[in-house]
Amino acid sequence: MARRVAPKRLNAAGLTGLGADRLGVLLMEAADADPLLKRRLRLVLAAEAGPDLLALELDKRIATVAASRARVSWRKRPDLLRDLDSLRRAVVEDLAPAAPVMALERMIAWFDLFRGLAVRVKDQRGDLAAAFEAASPDLWALADAAVRVEAAAADRLTAAIEAQPLEYARWIGAADEALTLDLARALLDRMDPVVSLAVGARGTRTAIRRLADRAGDLDLWLSLATPEERGAPDFAAAAARRLLAVGRVGEARQALEAALKPSAANRRFTFGRSPAAGPPPLTPAWEAASIDLLEAEGRKAEAQDLRWAMFERDLSAPALRTYLSRLPDFDDVEALDRALAHAATHADFETALGFLMDWPAHRESAALIERRIHEVRTPLPLKADWAARLAQKYPDAADRLLAAP
Repeated sequence: MARRVAPKRLNAAGLTGLGADRLGVLLMEAADADPLLKRRLRLVLAAEAGPDLLALELDKRIATVAASRARVSWRKRPDLLRDLDSLRRAVVEDLAPAAPVMALERMIAWFDLFRGLAVRVKDQRGDLAAAFEAASPDLWALADAAVRVEAAAADRLTAAIEAQPLEYARWIGAADEALTLDLARALLDRMDPVVSLAVGARGTRTAIRRLADRAGDLDLWLSLATPEERGAPDFAAAAARRLLAVGRVGEARQALEAALKPSAANRRFTFGRSPAAGPPPLTPAWEAASIDLLEAEGRKAEAQDLRWAMFERDLSAPALRTYLSRLPDFDDVEALDRALAHAATHADFETALGFLMDWPAHRESAALIERRIHEVRTPLPLKADWAARLAQKYPDAADRLLAAP
């Protein structure tokens, strides 16, 4: 009997062996049944012909998408996202290496599609917004490359930010490292924050502030905060951290203390009644920044006291680790024993067990289970994972944990 020859695997190498003519026929057959593939092939062919023809093809397709008013159902949404991704890849992978300034123009036009698409695409899961946020680094990397070739390329991007500040504020926040300090500075220099804020649309303040943060312009960033924002503990913490990073310790204290004064941003409200009496509620970020401030002021003992207090109250592992790292040798061993003993007495069993398992302190976890498992009244979401980690050395505790509600 003749030996059967195994067919080639379906991969790029195997398909290459079919030859260009055969592949061309197969691709055309597939493209006739798949409009998205046909558009992708058209873009690839245009890229082979040069950047001018590719830019023209991109302009035509982007204009078609922008002009459409048809509603996009959830069934058609995946095809739209594939189409958008194909356009983005053509700009980034094919056009940008040959013509970065032209690529930036098309990338801005691609992002301009978002506002219209958001109105007509059924997108309860947020896939459309996520796709544009995921593409944000491409925009800023292209802009950086284009501005290096032609400084005036920043003008077009500045105009786009001013036209859609709310959307661009989001995309600036999603830029990762692609939005460089120099590019952010170049954009700010063209925007004139005073004029932009005077005539700007909703979101202008946020967009400019995020650019200022990227540009390292701390004074501009601070100047854009409203009185309500200055009174918010998390904003006060963010401001204090930035001020501490540049050695402006006194101003960092002022920033943190602003959140201690009752304001619309930090007042405790009760349903249907007046604000409750007492100091404004603070947040973990504010407390962590206050510890950094004490360290910067040389008040290290007070900083340690606060770290321990945060651990005692919340069983905060980061606070405890930092606390232990500041102690002399051997003192940290005693302090850790004290911390684990405190965790075992925490009022909430699940919080206590979660801290001990994650530390990790499995011996203490097993002892806690043996002593307090009767306190469990509601299902423990992580009990299977915890039991698996305890099973080898502490099987009895693992079994008791699994038998809990």
